[in-house]
Amino acid sequence: MTTSTHVVRFNVLRRIEHLLLIISFGTLGVTGLIQKYSQAGISEWLVAVLGGIEIVRIIHRVAAVMFFLESVYHFLYAGYLLYVQGLSATMLPGFKDLKDAIQFFLHNLNLAKKAPRMGRYNFMEKLEYWAVIWGLILMGVTGFMLWNPIAVTKVLPGQFIPAAKVAHGLEAVLAVLAILIWHFYNVHLKSFNTSIFNGKISRHEMEEEHGAELEQIDADATAKPLPMAVQRKRLRIFIPIAALLTVFTLGFTFWFVTFEDSALAFVPPIEENAGSFSPQTPTPLPTRVPTATPAPMLATTWDNGINRVMMDACSLCHSSSGGLVVTSYADLMKGGPSGAPIVPGQPAESLLLTKLADGTHPGNFSPEQLQLVTDWILAGAPQK
Repeated sequence: MTTSTHVVRFNVLRRIEHLLLIISFGTLGVTGLIQKYSQAGISEWLVAVLGGIEIVRIIHRVAAVMFFLESVYHFLYAGYLLYVQGLSATMLPGFKDLKDAIQFFLHNLNLAKKAPRMGRYNFMEKLEYWAVIWGLILMGVTGFMLWNPIAVTKVLPGQFIPAAKVAHGLEAVLAVLAILIWHFYNVHLKSFNTSIFNGKISRHEMEEEHGAELEQIDADATAKPLPMAVQRKRLRIFIPIAALLTVFTLGFTFWFVTFEDSALAFVPPIEENAGSFSPQTPTPLPTRVPTATPAPMLATTWDNGINRVMMDACSLCHSSSGGLVVTSYADLMKGGPSGAPIVPGQPAESLLLTKLADGTHPGNFSPEQLQLVTDWILAGAPQK
């Protein structure tokens, strides 16, 4: 539909779909980047504002499920338009898009007199669309691997997990930068296009961005849906298939979310893992008055348990180069940009503990873990 000044470009369903995409992608971007760059000041602040690293991880996964379900809806709706209504696949790239890109480039350099007249979706919009599809596949696969690492390593070598972490993080950075630089410039800065929010675009913008489609609209030559009798016949085939895919998607989502809890669960405090008590055989009388046997000390050295405490509480953010690394004794004692975190024999002077004192640090020790680490530092922070 068109008026003298505007063209109706997107219906309500398309606009709602885009809004859900903004919410899910934006949430994934924010909660993902503050985990990837956890040592940045703004990341620590946002983690604290959102309620801690575990809450951030839960929000990230909820947004991932929302993004996945929204994508499934998108493909089902696309199937309805293509099969039931018989409309053309206007988002598929073709040779004309290559010609339009070359002509657009030459026109911007003043080497071509006319800008290309492009169809419903120009070559830039198609690039963005297929980049989202690629990102959905890559982030979905690597996200599943990071969400279910134990299950994955039963099939694939363990090296796939850190590789998936790198791929997941770098693709996230690429996607966020593409939106902030490419998409925002072309849609919101070069000309503030509000069609995805109100459904309408000015004729001037249509002339600039989709001139070929505007000509078809004015000539009433746009593709029309199939006759209703044909649509009803195709709908009887489409509805059962769509319903089956919907049930499968919901079942797959539930399986995906509940398959493994290792990504969210903590290892129990080390005291709960101690061996069972085995009483000694009493010495026959007469004997001296027994003296109290001192309670066994747990985790008195790095190799005897402190390493597990560090892995449980700190390794999510401090397991890679570029900052403090806690995955080995040598790395921990070497320290990071703020200096050595351990002053043997002096817990009050050790940054590892003073950094956590105000309660704003993204990660923290449980009371039992804190006592173990404090005792270990008082003992001189031995390795063996």
